[in-house]
Amino acid sequence: MMSTTRTRKRPSTRRPEANVGKPRGVLHPRVQQVGPEHFGIVCFDPAKTRSKFFLADFYGHVLIPPTWVAHNRPELDAASARIRLAFADHELRDGLVAIERTGRYHRLVQRAFAAAGFETRILHPFVTKQYRQPVDPGNKTDDADLRAMHRATVTGCALVEATRDEAWTTLQLLIRHRRDLVRKGAALNCQIRDHLEAALPGYAACFDKLWESRIPWHLLRHYPTAAELLAAGVTTICHSLREASIRYQQRTIQAVVDWAERAAPGDVAAGQHRRIALALFDDRQRKTQEIQALERDLAGRLARTPYVLLLSFPGINVVSAADFAGEAGPMEHYANAKAITGRSGLRPSRYQSDTVDRANGPLVRHCNRALRTAILGIADNLIHCNHHFQHLAMHWASQGKDPRDIRVRVAMRFSRIAFQMVAGRQVFRHPCIQGRHYILDKLNVFHRLHETGMEQLLRDLKAAIDQLPTREYAAEAKPLQDEWQKIRDGRRRRPQVLGDILPIVFARLGVGAVQSTESGE
Repeated sequence: MMSTTRTRKRPSTRRPEANVGKPRGVLHPRVQQVGPEHFGIVCFDPAKTRSKFFLADFYGHVLIPPTWVAHNRPELDAASARIRLAFADHELRDGLVAIERTGRYHRLVQRAFAAAGFETRILHPFVTKQYRQPVDPGNKTDDADLRAMHRATVTGCALVEATRDEAWTTLQLLIRHRRDLVRKGAALNCQIRDHLEAALPGYAACFDKLWESRIPWHLLRHYPTAAELLAAGVTTICHSLREASIRYQQRTIQAVVDWAERAAPGDVAAGQHRRIALALFDDRQRKTQEIQALERDLAGRLARTPYVLLLSFPGINVVSAADFAGEAGPMEHYANAKAITGRSGLRPSRYQSDTVDRANGPLVRHCNRALRTAILGIADNLIHCNHHFQHLAMHWASQGKDPRDIRVRVAMRFSRIAFQMVAGRQVFRHPCIQGRHYILDKLNVFHRLHETGMEQLLRDLKAAIDQLPTREYAAEAKPLQDEWQKIRDGRRRRPQVLGDILPIVFARLGVGAVQSTESGE
């Protein structure tokens, strides 16, 4: 007989749910402590300029009828005083304020009552809708919404939000503003190309780097038509570029003149298309400069958070690390890596009824889409720039896996690694990847490409050192020592102010300066 080896199934570490409500919404222990008739619930339904609220006990007995309050300090203070008086008159020993999330209009009410000492909780509008429809079908009024909000709060659907920190909120606003500018810049690229094709068909194809080069836009301003380009010739065009201090290669200019010789006629009103294209390009240039300024600011703010340790992860740059940090927020808000993937919705939806169980549905729809976008963007970078994940992606693709499934797999692995790095304050370590990237070196290269001032560069390097584990100081100094040695040997042709900064960084790291090798002369 053949002997078979039985593998023992590991017990599940997931604990059963202690309560049917969400953990951040449970209030029943407090209700049991003071008694349902002594627990007050204030519900707010915000609008743009005013809100409607009412007060009821846990059983639903209305103590303050639905009342309007304008969004200004005197009326909000008066509403707060009236609620406190009602708590005293009806002997309410505990309570909370439940506010429906409405764009950003609910933030004003939330701040006002949090400053007044009330516990504030947030209700999702979908929850209000689900609790209103069974009781008041076809009846959508503010009073019906308030009653539905009370029922939802009683069942634990009003959730406690984490305290908003100014530094993290600023980082989130900046990365979202940058992302918005990038999207607008991409839309401008499409519009500019469309107008260029209408004005000068085939002109954009003469340049490999249409957006980085100054040549196509200089020619477009000084030679509006293909006939004028052809009449000017290579010599005149090259002289014009030299006067404008624009570097060029003659073969590029020759390619433009050859195109002009056989160029097709432009569209109707070609001159207006050219004018619009130049105006849009100027707008694009302004957005590009603003994006670079934002990225310099983001690098400085990232260096002051533990998320700067992610730069030691091969395949992650400063912008993607800042994007993830701004959307994820403080890592202390997450119990484990599954909390990150759960909040971002990186899990399949499930439909189960009786014997039907579709456990591997599409990704859940209701989640933090911005966090999901940041994580999936990093997953794309890892698939293209990290050899380990690139090999994994190729292996999964050979097995017939869906490309979307591959992205999610990589994203979940990154979330696990990122949680260990940021929460544990440690640099990148992985048994399948040899070596890591160096944080200070990445920051140095980033600021050099963005032409950052040396004062800000030194400030950011010092801030990043404060986030580094002490045991990594010597390793982080190695690439900077090589850079400093090249500067001292005279092998760097750019401004050498960095040579004055690096010894300060070495002193901060506790690493001695490197001695120059003798030439033998």
